[in-house]
Amino acid sequence: MSPSAHNGQHGHVPFLPLTYDNSDSQKSALNLILTLMPDWASEDSNVEFVRFTDGITNTLLKAINRRPGLSKEDIDRESILLRAYGNGTALIIDREREAANHELLWRHGLATELLARFNNGMLYRYISGKVARAQDLSDPPILHAVARRLAQWHATVPCVSGPIPAQNGVNGVNGHTNGKPTSGTNGDAKSEAQRAHQEMIDNAAPGKPPPNVWTTMQKWILALPTDTEAQRERQIQLQHELEEMIQKLSQRPGLGQNGLVFAHCDLLCANVIIHEEEGAETSVSFIDYEYATPSPMAFDISNHFAEWVGYDCDYNLVPTQAQRRAFIQEYIKTYFGLTGEPVDEEEEVRKLTEEVDAYRGVPGFYWGIWSLIQAVISEIDFDYASYAEQRLDEYWQYKAETDGSRKAAGKEMSLREKTWWRAE
Repeated sequence: MSPSAHNGQHGHVPFLPLTYDNSDSQKSALNLILTLMPDWASEDSNVEFVRFTDGITNTLLKAINRRPGLSKEDIDRESILLRAYGNGTALIIDREREAANHELLWRHGLATELLARFNNGMLYRYISGKVARAQDLSDPPILHAVARRLAQWHATVPCVSGPIPAQNGVNGVNGHTNGKPTSGTNGDAKSEAQRAHQEMIDNAAPGKPPPNVWTTMQKWILALPTDTEAQRERQIQLQHELEEMIQKLSQRPGLGQNGLVFAHCDLLCANVIIHEEEGAETSVSFIDYEYATPSPMAFDISNHFAEWVGYDCDYNLVPTQAQRRAFIQEYIKTYFGLTGEPVDEEEEVRKLTEEVDAYRGVPGFYWGIWSLIQAVISEIDFDYASYAEQRLDEYWQYKAETDGSRKAAGKEMSLREKTWWRAE
């Protein structure tokens, strides 16, 4: 380890006082890698970077060292992933908690080692395997593998509540500590309005310790732009919907601690790595833990189902009742196999199926709010504004179905809702 890399507050993870610069990617990335791995500067080293483009928020590079005599497997085993955060994302993501999540998962054998953090990102070991595509998620071996892995997360990883100490001022430079707004140069003093906002976030769902998926959505709604009258009206509308949703869903019975499990909350295809070996059962790993937080398991599962449609939102790909049942059966079998609780598995499948159905519109609300913020802060070439409206429309369709207003108005059921209730 280079002397310039010093230990921070997150266990063993060093902090590198360096910054990745997207406008000078090769130089800044190489500087980070060589600071972490000085031996990669040896004469027999040949360092290359491969850019991944599956995400729509962060920059992700794979650093490989093609030393002579190494096989592809050897090179992959030593490869390092460099992830640089998207512009302004500290507004919506608690980077301290993300690092703590990564270490927590690593200790439970569910993530590769987090090697270092730097001013605007992190470095961690590469996971060998094939990145899933949206169409892969319905393939029965992969469907079952995802169900087993998600059950392992939910059954074995504890929910961690309370604030995470900031490391070396990370996030503070952006006016945020622990993903919370701060005022003043040192982030210590908060205005009355900011304190009121934080209290509103922490108490979003009565009886549920923060952070959780409800506090996340509350924080995002408070971070929405309010420069115009239309934006202010939109914020008021979404705040009302969140409060109504929390009242209807947050106190429903569920498995885990106080009805919450340690959830991924972003289980799209690009975050699923497929491992296929001849003669072995297909398995998967999950990557990218920036949105992981305690959540009802039904939200995490329904959110994964929502991601079957891909970025293009092809609602013909929404999982059918039969596909969801196959997933939930495998999930329940694995979950209770790990906890050791004697239960009626068929009854648990029935109950979880009802819960997932009840949560089916929440992912659209969740990612719709997120996209409204990204439309303002992101520098990535993606039409977040249109994506926000499309995802929020999923929520409005779900609400119109559950409250009966769609049927009362004599309107046709939306394609997403039709596919959701399709038997096969």
